[in-house]
Amino acid sequence: MSNAFFTQQELIPFKQNGKTFTIALQRSERDFVLFTDEELYAASGGILVLDEECYHNYWLAAFRCYHTGKVVYFELYDGVTFNFHKLLWILHHFTIVTFNGNNYDIPLIWLALQGVDNETLKNVSDFIIKGNWRTQDIEKAYNFRMGTINHIDLIEVAPGKGSLKARMSRLHAKRLQDLPYDVDTILTLEEIRAVRLYCINDLEGTILLLIALCPQLELRAQLSIDYGGIDLRSKSDAQIAEAVIMSEVVKRVGKMPKRPKIETGTIYRYTLLDHIRFKDPELNKMLFEVANAPFEIGLSKKEGQIVLSPKELEGRIVKIGNTEYRLGIGGIHSTEKSISHIADESTLLIDRDVESYYPRLILNQNLYPEQVGPVFLEIFDTIVESRLHDKHVGNKVGADSKKIIVNSTYGKLNDNWSRLRSPRDMIQVTLTGQLSILVLIELAELNGIPAISANTDGVVFKCPVVKYDLLNQIIKYWEGITNFVTEETRYKAVYSANVNNYLAVKTDGKLKAKGWYGEVTLSKNPTNLICVDAVKALITDNVPLSDTIFSCKDLTRFVTCRNVKGGAEKDGVFLGKIVRWIYAKKEVGTINYMLSGNKVPSSDNARPLMDMPDTFPEDLDYDRYISEANDILFDLGYFQREQQIKFF
Repeated sequence: MSNAFFTQQELIPFKQNGKTFTIALQRSERDFVLFTDEELYAASGGILVLDEECYHNYWLAAFRCYHTGKVVYFELYDGVTFNFHKLLWILHHFTIVTFNGNNYDIPLIWLALQGVDNETLKNVSDFIIKGNWRTQDIEKAYNFRMGTINHIDLIEVAPGKGSLKARMSRLHAKRLQDLPYDVDTILTLEEIRAVRLYCINDLEGTILLLIALCPQLELRAQLSIDYGGIDLRSKSDAQIAEAVIMSEVVKRVGKMPKRPKIETGTIYRYTLLDHIRFKDPELNKMLFEVANAPFEIGLSKKEGQIVLSPKELEGRIVKIGNTEYRLGIGGIHSTEKSISHIADESTLLIDRDVESYYPRLILNQNLYPEQVGPVFLEIFDTIVESRLHDKHVGNKVGADSKKIIVNSTYGKLNDNWSRLRSPRDMIQVTLTGQLSILVLIELAELNGIPAISANTDGVVFKCPVVKYDLLNQIIKYWEGITNFVTEETRYKAVYSANVNNYLAVKTDGKLKAKGWYGEVTLSKNPTNLICVDAVKALITDNVPLSDTIFSCKDLTRFVTCRNVKGGAEKDGVFLGKIVRWIYAKKEVGTINYMLSGNKVPSSDNARPLMDMPDTFPEDLDYDRYISEANDILFDLGYFQREQQIKFF
């Protein structure tokens, strides 16, 4: 069955009151195939992804099969009603997968099954989006109860933040496309058809996301089995941690702890541990001030109650040896920029990371949320030890699934809505972690072993070969007084833009890439990945930048994707709120914000690529990509920029 989407031209400009606006054109046709009733029946037990659209005079629920790509949809508008029995049969005979379905699609589809009209559905849609209505609000207002179905919501499973469109751009979806008409439009029949096709395109994006999240869903399925069948498939890592621990608490004490109520203005103070002491008087002065600093519960418009970081801590810089470290309620970080370090015959680069740092900080200090009680420690310790056992015996699925719990529990200590909330313990964990790392750094520096970088749970030392045994003795002593265990990684070289964005070449030639230089994930937009590819090949194998860039025929490595608030346009052509582009020869002009007209950063001579072409473009601006790869080398300290002389 052939259907028209919107064309690559997308929009043409028109002027009104001196300003340029854009309107939609028809896109080129793309095909989708509808299920026959016989095929749908035969597919029973499979996976269907679901998306909905809702207007004043139109409601749509569209499903696409994960395995075959075939589509079935249901519509409600003037003169057209849907088959209630068929829709209900689908909900009960398939695994339904959505993006934000728990909050939107599922309650709306159950409401539609109550026989309400389009205007009611639109009102509830607005209440959900603008009024933060929850499922129970809808059920109460319209006097019904939703049924139970086999449903997975991907929005919490996907790491980081972002809309489905943003995730589609990160997964290099064939087509990026905004909703063609404002949600308050009264749609014509032709516009209804356009919205239907737009929705079906988004179903392709949901399937892409489902495929990408299969490993995470496998771990969640395993955890659901391990912990008594509670359904964890739609939960974030932190939500899983709370759900598992709370289920174990209920098993042991017979009741669910309540969320604590903490008054705004409540003051907490850090309890100093015996092993945290320094030789340097300035460090001990800092220690005294931080230990006596008030940590107050304040208010934030976006986050509600938060722990305010006192002036004695937040952003404080301490210097040990030649390296400066910034403290803060979020953790410790060294402050290096655009610097490289190379190991040689006389110098080793040693990275020592603490194993399960936050879990150990919790267990070592016997910290537990007051409302939960000491049973928390019994449960948490059991999970940590079970995870380590699975790791040591090679049970990767078991180890990785329990890692979700042990590494995510800390975050719940500072979550306003969590039953595990405990600001006192959060402060104790984060400060003990930072100060313990500083103790290790000072011990090494006093013995002539400089630290060149440090973050929350590890330190990189530039260790003289003759002092390697001494470093091990220092670390063993430190592990003894802190009850931590560290793991060693050796590097040939470390190239750092800053502490969070670096490339480290291991002694086996493999790369550890962090931040900007890590592989694109669902939590960050792709930005000229070929440039990073070229830099990595140069650093590890001495391959010239141009060789890597010219030889690559994967267009996804050349694209940049960016979120643009209010949407973007180029030459009067509306592109959308998520924009994708490449750099091409003879391309002129910039991509601009619709609202302000300002240039979207780095979009000079950018060619919008809202549809990925079937053939590789012949006019890529390779020189632009080579230039940006060179800039990365300067940022990493591989090359040194000339220092400007300041006369005034």
